[in-house]
Amino acid sequence: MTAFFRKPVAGIYCLLALLSALLFNSCGKQENPQAVEIHGKTMGTTFQVKYLPLPSDDDQRPEAIGGEINAALIAFNQLVSTYIKDSRISSFNQFADTTWFPVDSTFLHILEGAREINRLSGGAMDITVGPLVNLWGFGPGSPEQRHIPEAAAIAAAKANTGMEKLEIRHDPPAVRKQIPGLYIDLSSIAKGYGVDLVGRLLEKKGYANYLVEIGGEVRTRGVNERGVVWRLGISSPEISGGLQAVIALDNFSMATSGDYMNYFEENGVRYSHLIDPVAAKPISHNLASVTVLHPSCMMADGFATAINVLGPEQGMALAERENLPIMMIIREGEGFVEKMNDAFRLIREKTEESGN
Repeated sequence: MTAFFRKPVAGIYCLLALLSALLFNSCGKQENPQAVEIHGKTMGTTFQVKYLPLPSDDDQRPEAIGGEINAALIAFNQLVSTYIKDSRISSFNQFADTTWFPVDSTFLHILEGAREINRLSGGAMDITVGPLVNLWGFGPGSPEQRHIPEAAAIAAAKANTGMEKLEIRHDPPAVRKQIPGLYIDLSSIAKGYGVDLVGRLLEKKGYANYLVEIGGEVRTRGVNERGVVWRLGISSPEISGGLQAVIALDNFSMATSGDYMNYFEENGVRYSHLIDPVAAKPISHNLASVTVLHPSCMMADGFATAINVLGPEQGMALAERENLPIMMIIREGEGFVEKMNDAFRLIREKTEESGN
């Protein structure tokens, strides 16, 4: 057996969006103040924030904004990271009881988003899939030599999964397990929420022109320092550092999910890190990655995972039902081909026509 994978940096382990968005500005005359840039680490990956300053900003303002962004992300990580032993999600996962467990409104909001995507996708995106991810060797502390689990072990792990086993209460906000062994992991949706969180923080402070990116999930609003709408590049799986497509986005979010960087092979069969919760095994179709656009980065993040699990045909059907602009990169022979719906194609064509 040969293993092909990159270990994720500490802090996140499951179902990462593996195509990073390459962020860049077009050339031309600068028409706005120079953008402020803030960089850091969160949720086991990196983040990048660019925003155009306000006329009232002084020299100390960027440092203050950066401090608030870092504080917000640290607090959020304390809520949703399974790598922090005393985080709220870790406490819930360790809670071996089926009584109500109190959470805050943010935690509940993320769970509701995950539950909605789970419903719309027929179970393809499932935040309770952790036991199966771990069993197949893609969880934290997994061995470098992975193997196909026994059927009995797969059945036992699947018995401890399923969104229907997680109950939500709004007043007061709380969640409850129907079985003690239920385990939730929000890594397929948390980075997107983190992007939304930082975007809202900037907007509350009056910043109308910004770009926020966490681990490849992106939200933009307004224009860049050259006075044109932010342009985002989607990485090519064939060309190192190359772009598959470029789109211009304003007040919208983009998330990408792919499987070609983290997998293993056994007996000539390729096993992806993306687990189909319904089949209880890695996906086996030829979809290499999908990029999803949505007003909410949290929802774009979750839908990208769901569509990548579903595959080209079912994934495109879901996108059409939910009016999601998407672009797929599909394996074909020794290479890759693009497939996009009309909604994404329109955005791409408008970007090309603008020439900015």
